Amino acid sequence: MVRSDAMRFARATTKREAVVTALRDFNRRKRIAALTKHFGTSDTFMTHADLIKLRRAE
Repeated sequence: MVRSDAMRFARATTKREAVVTALRDFNRRKRIAALTKHFGTSDTFMTHADLIKLRRAE
């Protein structure tokens, strides 16, 4: 049941392909989770108003 679900969701034709796809997805999700820890922690980002001023100055 689990194997067939994994193969179907990954659109894989082999068990190996399903496992590789699952590992890639797992790693991608972990990298994204690690990046989200840093959201909102920088004081160097431009505000929307700053961006508009910069574009008008060009």
